[in-house]
Amino acid sequence: MSRKKNTPTDRQFMMAHVLRTSRLSPNFIRLTLAGLDGLEARGADHWCRLFFTRQGQDVLELPTNTTEIGWYLQYLATPKTRRPWVRAYTVRNARPDVGEVDIDFVIHHDERGATGPAAEFALNAQPGDCVGFLDQGIAFTPDHPHDWTLLIGDETALPAIAGICASLPPSARGIAMIEIPTSADRQEISAPPGVQLTWITRDESSQAYTKPGELALSALTAASLPEGAVHAHTIGESGLATGARRYLVQERGVPKRHVDFVGYWRHGRAATG
Repeated sequence: MSRKKNTPTDRQFMMAHVLRTSRLSPNFIRLTLAGLDGLEARGADHWCRLFFTRQGQDVLELPTNTTEIGWYLQYLATPKTRRPWVRAYTVRNARPDVGEVDIDFVIHHDERGATGPAAEFALNAQPGDCVGFLDQGIAFTPDHPHDWTLLIGDETALPAIAGICASLPPSARGIAMIEIPTSADRQEISAPPGVQLTWITRDESSQAYTKPGELALSALTAASLPEGAVHAHTIGESGLATGARRYLVQERGVPKRHVDFVGYWRHGRAATG
């Protein structure tokens, strides 16, 4: 995994509460969280860690150490009976003036029809439910001159790609490719005129696939890409993120430092923390 660090140094753990919930589409639920006074709107793929109580926990116990390594070591040292679930999410919208953020949850189901703890929280969230929040800054930090931008991801990457597109300068050129489960999961995305947005929908595809991300990777290999230096950001299911990077470097001759890749999740393997 490659992620250039742009983590805020003055962050603190905050306790937020659910203000409202909205079912955006068949596979997306948006939770609006309030109580985040002092949070900065960072734009791009501003991300955070959210903390949820496990079953049987009455109190949400958050770490007190806010350093990047320190909080996690403290978290691991906490007995599981008191340790909350923790997951990484993109801030879809931030309204610092009122201390609110919108977080979009993808509702994944495994082969048995079960969902993970974060999706379960989103499905059952009620106004007033508490969640811990730790600001993580942004991961989209190009550090080299480039002529155009390539963004590629699956449904879990949709909020990040949307945020990056909205933060690009008006003169930006590029391609954004997003694979989603159904055509009904499309969202309005604000992007510069020179950025081509391509939706890849699994429910409308005639191609065979075995896991999320494979159709997006196939579309990338078949795409006609612009000339010039690129900054690529490949995110989402681990196989897509690493596979897209490998293809760009080995088959398209893109320098490794021009490709950032982040595996948000791995198909068939639940996160354990």
